[in-house]
Amino acid sequence: MMNNVEILRKYWKHESFRPLQEEVIRSVLDGHDTLALMPTGGGKSICFQVPALAMEGLCIVVTPLIALMKDQVENLSAKGIEAVAIFSGMNKREVDIMLDNCIYGHIKFLYLSPERLTNELVQERIRYMKVNLFVVDEAHCISQWGYDFRPSYLNIVVLRTLHSNIPFLALTATATSNVVDDIQVKLAFTQKNVLRKSFFRENLAYMAFEEEDKMGRMLRVIRKLGGSGIVYVRNRRETQEIARILLHEGVSADFYHAGLETPERARKQSAWKKNSTKVIVATNAFGMGIDKPDVRFVVHLDLPDSLEAYYQEAGRAGRDGKKAYAVLLHHESDRIRLRKNFDLSFPSVAYIKQVYQQLGNYFQLAYGAGGNLTLDFDIGDFCNRYKFDAIKTISALKFLERDGWISVSENVYLPSRVKFEVNSQDLYRFQIEHVSHDTFIKTLLRSYGGAFDYFIPIREQDLARKLGKSYRHIVDTLEYLQKLEIISYIPQTDSPQLQFLRPRIDDKRLHIDHQYIEERKETKREQLKEVFAYLDIRTCRSMQLLAYFDEKRSKRCEICDLCLKTNQSEDIADSLLAELVAALSDGPLTIDKLVMGMQSGTEEARLAFIRRRLDEGRLKVNGDKYYLG
Repeated sequence: MMNNVEILRKYWKHESFRPLQEEVIRSVLDGHDTLALMPTGGGKSICFQVPALAMEGLCIVVTPLIALMKDQVENLSAKGIEAVAIFSGMNKREVDIMLDNCIYGHIKFLYLSPERLTNELVQERIRYMKVNLFVVDEAHCISQWGYDFRPSYLNIVVLRTLHSNIPFLALTATATSNVVDDIQVKLAFTQKNVLRKSFFRENLAYMAFEEEDKMGRMLRVIRKLGGSGIVYVRNRRETQEIARILLHEGVSADFYHAGLETPERARKQSAWKKNSTKVIVATNAFGMGIDKPDVRFVVHLDLPDSLEAYYQEAGRAGRDGKKAYAVLLHHESDRIRLRKNFDLSFPSVAYIKQVYQQLGNYFQLAYGAGGNLTLDFDIGDFCNRYKFDAIKTISALKFLERDGWISVSENVYLPSRVKFEVNSQDLYRFQIEHVSHDTFIKTLLRSYGGAFDYFIPIREQDLARKLGKSYRHIVDTLEYLQKLEIISYIPQTDSPQLQFLRPRIDDKRLHIDHQYIEERKETKREQLKEVFAYLDIRTCRSMQLLAYFDEKRSKRCEICDLCLKTNQSEDIADSLLAELVAALSDGPLTIDKLVMGMQSGTEEARLAFIRRRLDEGRLKVNGDKYYLG
């Protein structure tokens, strides 16, 4: 067996670990349950991938981020490490084959979405796997005190009953002290064990500006800083509008949101990572699991819902350690909108029940039917059909999910897949008896290997081109072969999934936890207050963020907008005093003439200096005229 550093060198080509990585790895290898708090870009994946490779058996990783699962499986496979991912939208037989591989094959990493852990088949198969480590990524999702609580995360603790002696490693980039404690309780840690890396980012300059003309300020920021960047906006429509403005102004830009089909999302993401596109305008769906070190700026054109979300999104800048900027542009109207969204996020119990009943109608489910049924779900169409508000409805779905009635997944892109259901001899016999399908089957076999053992991804368009047929002809042929039970064919999907966890029931028996909704509302109210406090502080942005994450003894960063203003004020104070005295030496002046008579600093800095002298009693005012006191 290789040691940790040898594994790091062989697979990642690094000579040494980053701060905290080695400490986390040692804790895990010693068999301790561990919660690791590491800022975005801190190299979390190495903390579980290295120890898992150092031990016999496989590592099970639970994460809600399907894009991250796919990305990590591809990266591990490229290194020659066997890894698979199981998430919503996959066919039951596909899942069955993958789980068998994890028991009898050489798989080292199994990635699972938390929803999968409610499935008894999955639980039973995990019991027979030789597991060396359980990893819970985005661990703050397990806490109702966190900013992104996901009810499905409460299922994770079932893994304790399947392998009681296997350690848990919980990972998160953002957690307050309440959330830190709650994670360890919810995951039934044998004893408290928290390893932290400071959330301080010495190279990241936090800026927040109240701005009427956000577009103009954004353009000035982008042109001044140059390089690669992200602009975060609140909704999908804005991503396209802002990207269009940037392109019109000669800035290389593109837009990104979860409503795009996955191949298009992947293309846009790839172009940005390669710097073919300089600026990506996105909703908060963008960035999770993306490791691009040379992001020079992150601009927020809308207020975030919480400081946790802001810290994580802003933290995507400057991972290479070079100077980078996190710029938040805001206006009073943003505060009003955020308060309105807050109110919409906590619908009444009656509204939640109405959404549940209309879901049943939408999918034409009879009462008593639909238990464990999974369906493609277009939430936009659902809201339009029943004239529901989107924000209220999304919130209602989350509360229904929390109480165990339904489960909703993100958009999942899965390519079409095929598996032969007959052996090679029976297939050959079929080809002889059905000459008209012989060429099609030969092309399928030549183009895609391994289809006798596993479901393999195919592209109907490629087959159509090779055979000189239409796309529709290829689909019809695949469906015909499936009807004859020669193959299993699963067409591609790119839809969110909704699962009814229990059969449909009537309103009287539909229990909604009202007390939980009130507790959640209070948590969100506090988070909102902290966002507004961040905008209004006058000391240091970095200190305010660190204090929120319980780092109370931090020092001024010296690079945020407030520190720069303070430093500038101190540097020019002597000059301003001399200019003030000179301007008033011939007698009192109005405020306009007094400010015009001073030369140092900005107009804002001069006004601030004059206010301070008034407060100190060293400057007096009589009517509208100022004079030395």
